[in-house]
Amino acid sequence: MPQRNFLQYLTVIAKGLAMGAADVVPGVSGGTIAFISGIYEELIETIYNVDFGFFKVWKKEGFLKAWKHYNLGFLLALFSGIFISIISLAKLITWLLDVYPIMVWSFFFGLVIASIVYVGKQINNWRLAVMVALLIASIFSYLITIADPVGSPDSTWFLFLAGFIAIIAMILPGISGAFILLLLGAYTTVIGIVTQLGEGATTFNSALFLGALAKLLIFAVGAIIGLKVFSRALNWMFKHHKNLILAVLTGFMIGALNKIWPWKEVLQYRMNHAGEQIPFIERSILPQNYDGNPQILYAVIFATIGFLTIFLLERIAVKKVAVSSDGKQSEY
Repeated sequence: MPQRNFLQYLTVIAKGLAMGAADVVPGVSGGTIAFISGIYEELIETIYNVDFGFFKVWKKEGFLKAWKHYNLGFLLALFSGIFISIISLAKLITWLLDVYPIMVWSFFFGLVIASIVYVGKQINNWRLAVMVALLIASIFSYLITIADPVGSPDSTWFLFLAGFIAIIAMILPGISGAFILLLLGAYTTVIGIVTQLGEGATTFNSALFLGALAKLLIFAVGAIIGLKVFSRALNWMFKHHKNLILAVLTGFMIGALNKIWPWKEVLQYRMNHAGEQIPFIERSILPQNYDGNPQILYAVIFATIGFLTIFLLERIAVKKVAVSSDGKQSEY
């Protein structure tokens, strides 16, 4: 593992900030940002290596030796950046969803459309198994979007499950944690919890802060366990069955477009933690059937902006091709 100085760790924090910003927005993957910024392989390898052997090294050679051996400075810097970014952006996203829902969901819709194109075109062998995997994943994903929620997004076990599954986005470029939370119906809940945490800290409201922290810790525990469970298996599948994995990811995003469709009709409400009635079960409708101003022009504009955002990220990724010392090109 590389040894870094203070300035280099600041760079890692900056990359964490970018990853956190990406994972707050459905359709942009923190894993993709890690890949583009050149830290993906180190992140995967470091996660692989973290185990209880840390305490053995600590006992024999000291804490600092164990810390360096397991590259924990890298993880601390990276996850600090991710955490700061998520905390900073959560309140803004919550406010935007409340005040400008059609424009925000249209932006997300454009992001996911572009992500489908970006991930799908990496499939270089469209054999029958790959096409079947894409079709099954699309149908499965769509069925999840129209199914009644299996539990309240505020419940303990549901938050744990959401963290457990959403962490997949840290492992595979191409799909975001926020996207998976959307698919599970937990996106607004988790963003709301992060917002409450920030509000509790800034207003010194201990009850609000501790309540949000407890829920966030449940989500984090699920994420940590999911990270260890999924990391090796998913990385192996990405290396040995890349086309199948990409087809499944593309199918998930195609099916989930129904979830991100900007125009919705609320079929059922639920009570949130603050005693407010919020949408619980919704269905997608055509803009002309929307109860209110459909804002079609704004929707098209923001969907286009979302699409172009992924397009620009892809251009950056293409430029991340270095010329090695022997004159050959190598992507990192």
